Amino acid sequence: MNGFPAVDPIPLPAPIWLFKLLHIVTLSLHFVAMQMLIGGLLIAVLLNLLGRSPESRTAANAIARRLTVVMTYVINLGVPPLLFAQVLYGRAIYTSSVVMGAWWIAVVPALILIYWLLYQFSAGLEKGRNVWWMGLGAWIGVGGIAHIYTSNMTLMLRPEVWQQMYSVSPLGTHLPTGDPTTSPRFLFFLAGGFVAAGLWLIYLAGRHTFTATEGKFLSSLGGRIAAIAAILQIVTANLVYRAQPSIVQTGLSSHLLYKIAGFGWIALAAIIVLFTAFAAFAKPTSAIVSWLAPVLAFLSVACMTLYRDGIRDLTLLSKGYDVWARTVVTNWSVVSIFLVLFVVGLGVVGWLISVVARATPIAEAPTAAISAQGSAL
Repeated sequence: MNGFPAVDPIPLPAPIWLFKLLHIVTLSLHFVAMQMLIGGLLIAVLLNLLGRSPESRTAANAIARRLTVVMTYVINLGVPPLLFAQVLYGRAIYTSSVVMGAWWIAVVPALILIYWLLYQFSAGLEKGRNVWWMGLGAWIGVGGIAHIYTSNMTLMLRPEVWQQMYSVSPLGTHLPTGDPTTSPRFLFFLAGGFVAAGLWLIYLAGRHTFTATEGKFLSSLGGRIAAIAAILQIVTANLVYRAQPSIVQTGLSSHLLYKIAGFGWIALAAIIVLFTAFAAFAKPTSAIVSWLAPVLAFLSVACMTLYRDGIRDLTLLSKGYDVWARTVVTNWSVVSIFLVLFVVGLGVVGWLISVVARATPIAEAPTAAISAQGSAL
């Protein structure tokens, strides 16, 4: 007998593979936005605190002004994968969320506070003030939320501790402890934040809103940050793998899809190190190099997300939860309507992005007036 609640008698209305595909794609997009926020925010803080050149001030202002928009992507792109996870892993993730319920609910007021701090940080930089402490407060808050999510996504894999945790604190005021995978996973995610932020800076270097000098500064800075962070992330990835139980390691090494995802991520990490090292020294600002950066970021995160999905499925399987054993009664009419609306939604998002791209660019200098925040990206 395992520690999971009884299965929901209502069958899934669509194939499991479709739910998992949508979950991995949307979660990859959420991770990219989240890592841009974590890495970009601390870079802006350090530039505001330590930067003395006009380029560093302009870069800090440009990053901070975009972070309020990135935050909206973090939140909105975080909802779909959480819903898909609840459908596939509800018996695990609902229970772990209740066991640490106070912390889980605390995410909402924390997000509100972080949003306010981001706007204050951006407004202060726009006026040329030293407001690094506001940005640092927002970064600590974002890191705290990331730690809560990491703890919950790890706790859902540990049904053996749920009863004890609930007995100690039925109000859910205690975070889980004692899992050897929590810290490596958190460090891996933090390192990925600076990889994504560095690649983001390389992308920004190719925008026409920056002068040639500013573009070279962004490209060089982003390349140096991402190259170092990518090496650190490779190290932390090894720690994450070694922290897994032997049965999970065996499953990862024997499953073809997870092997492809793992080796794909390693190959992309190596490519990112070389690409960002090139950017650090050559300081390119061309459109090709600019757009290659986000492509590498998404592909790397997608491979990581797929491998992470394997760790979760194999860990749960070792404890009696087989996500592929759910009863499925597919309602194809509903699935078809959903997929049509999903494609239409992607088309609308693409059109909105094209409108933003064609909008009149605004100056990046801290003293420039912001006519429309939506054009920041």
